[in-house]
Amino acid sequence: MIYWFTGQPGHGKTTLAKALLARMEAEGVAAHHVDGDDLRELTANADYSRAGREANIRRAQTIAHYLHNKGHIVVVSLVAPYRAIREELKAVAEVTEVYVHTTELRGREDRAAKDYEPPLEDFIDIETTERSEEDCLAAILVEAPFPKP
Repeated sequence: MIYWFTGQPGHGKTTLAKALLARMEAEGVAAHHVDGDDLRELTANADYSRAGREANIRRAQTIAHYLHNKGHIVVVSLVAPYRAIREELKAVAEVTEVYVHTTELRGREDRAAKDYEPPLEDFIDIETTERSEEDCLAAILVEAPFPKP
C-alpha cells in the first residue's frame, strides 16, 4: 500500500505522514517514508519550476513503486501539484491519495505551486485548518486502515 499525501507546502502533509508512520511503528508495522523536501536535498533539486517539480514527483513515484512492488508499505509526503502525474501511479499501484489543505497562512507560501491541481476523485479529503493532528489521522485510518501484522 502507498499513502500519498499531497497538498501545498505548510498544509500538514509531512506532519500527518509522520503521525501515520508513528502509529504504524507503535502497532508493529514497518513502513518507508519518502518526503519531498528530503528527496530534493538528496538529489540537489532546488528547481521549483514545473520541470523541477515533475522531476521530484517522478523520483518519488519510482521509489514508492519499487518499494510497493517489494511488498512494503510506503508513505509519501510531497506537494505533487499535477493531477495527471499523480493519477499515473494510482493506475499501476495500490495508492491512497490524501489531499491535505488549509485556509491558514503557515509561512511556506513562498514554495506554493500556483498551478496546483487538487484531486477530483478517489482521494481522502483532509482539511487541517481547525482539526487536530489526531482527528486528521483518525479520519484517514477510517477510510484507509493499514494492514496489521
